[in-house]
Amino acid sequence: MDGGRLLILAASCLASTLCSTAYAETQGQYLQMAEIEIDPAQADSYKAAVKEQIETAIRVEPGVLALYAVYEKNNLSLVRVFEIYADADAYKAHLETPHFRQYKATTQQMVRSLKLIQTVPIALGAKVK
Repeated sequence: MDGGRLLILAASCLASTLCSTAYAETQGQYLQMAEIEIDPAQADSYKAAVKEQIETAIRVEPGVLALYAVYEKNNLSLVRVFEIYADADAYKAHLETPHFRQYKATTQQMVRSLKLIQTVPIALGAKVK
């Protein structure tokens, strides 16, 4: 399964756990996709930094509903992060947290490019275990 399909599957799984009527429930939420190209020589360091940032954000920020980071199976330097926040204010608050600022400082020299794409759900769904 390639990185794009894995990301879609992960987003679908989360969506189901967040709401039973996914589209209606996402009205007002802030959804975004980050496309990140990293220095392949620093892939392990980047993965550790993003993992720590995501775990902390999910644990301490009530407005962060989901963060899924994946890389392409055949290209460790291409990372995608699917993000769901309660609303735009929750996203803005996330950017100001100490753990996010630490992540940005730690990964600054690892990231070659970053593209943020605000998204709108068409359909989100998953089976809950």
